Amino acid sequence: MGLMTPREHLPRLRDRAAGRGRVTAVNEESTSGLCRLQGHRSGSERGAAPGERTERNMNRKMKSLLGLSLFTFINIWLFSKNGKSCWPFGCVDISRQSPVWRTLQMRHSVSLTHDTVTYHLNLSQHVAEFPQLQSYNCTILQDRKGHCNTPGGKPLLLLAVKSHPASSDRRAALRQTWAVEGEVSGYWVKRLFLMAVSPSLGNMRLVKEEVKEFQDILLWDFTESHNNLSLKERCFLEWLHHNCKEAEFIFKGDDDVLVNPEALANYLGTFANLSRTLHGHLHRRSTPLRTGKYAVTHSLFPYPEYPKFLSGGGFIMTGDAIPGLYRASIEMPVFPLDDVYLGLLGLAAKVTLVHSPRFYTFGLKFNICQYKEALLIHQFLADQLVKIWQEVQGAKCDPHVELST
Repeated sequence: MGLMTPREHLPRLRDRAAGRGRVTAVNEESTSGLCRLQGHRSGSERGAAPGERTERNMNRKMKSLLGLSLFTFINIWLFSKNGKSCWPFGCVDISRQSPVWRTLQMRHSVSLTHDTVTYHLNLSQHVAEFPQLQSYNCTILQDRKGHCNTPGGKPLLLLAVKSHPASSDRRAALRQTWAVEGEVSGYWVKRLFLMAVSPSLGNMRLVKEEVKEFQDILLWDFTESHNNLSLKERCFLEWLHHNCKEAEFIFKGDDDVLVNPEALANYLGTFANLSRTLHGHLHRRSTPLRTGKYAVTHSLFPYPEYPKFLSGGGFIMTGDAIPGLYRASIEMPVFPLDDVYLGLLGLAAKVTLVHSPRFYTFGLKFNICQYKEALLIHQFLADQLVKIWQEVQGAKCDPHVELST
């Protein structure tokens, strides 16, 4: 039987997500009714003069504000006594003995030296421009305890993929192609999708169905956005440090890339000593942009060049690099570009960045044998990825023929 395309696979998940449609419809209808009731004015209010209606509206708003303030005060007072802050998704320990409190106290400005340049990252400026990145405490909504256990204690190669809740078709494609659990060249390969929340209830219902069926998603409670990819970087390092010490190697990349796990495993086996290293496409002497999607202000980063960093499209981390990277992530300001942020963490943790030309993060013209030897190729639509994967898997290439890069 051939592989299903993502378009054939997704209706099944959507049907399951719609299974609660009747209950959801009732809830939405009830909510709409409540909104209509709240928007309905009494006869005496409709007949009141404009000045009286304005005064009543102001009084109503003041009462609501006072009620909300009182509720917030009671909630903070109550849970600060218990050492917890509670939200609809659960409670977080904020006592002075908790890891969260210690993490908040540890963050500070840092100076990092690379070659002859010293970079000063000012915490106050980071707080002023990106306060949510500095204050967020990693709160996980969907965890995967024990995910890094392997049969027979085989060395683990973890494939961690950044994904958005809306990208169900991409995840479906990856589960059928290169992100399949099993043994590859002596390593046990497991996948994990890294996600934050979306305001779309439909997308989140699909994610819930995927969690039930595949059990391969880590979900944090912050909202997906470009700058929040740095939070995904930091929170994943925290999760790895506390929950996945078994991982010998971690691949981390986007959900629109083609990865060859067998080539990855063979690549890792060619190095005699991979201790505390990160591997990928290395950027050197990149210039900060001051406008557009990737812009940072001169106040935040006043230097003409970034230190070395790996392309965020996909890279490999050795397991023994995680403790140092995690430690740096709880002490340093959180930079708003995730690939540069990881480079800064690597500089602080004194890990080595290794360049490999087999990470094609800017794409690669199709050559089936070159695709077979590539570690990563960016960028594909879901249906394209399934088709190319099938072609590459069936290709017979002469290993003695040198391929141009």
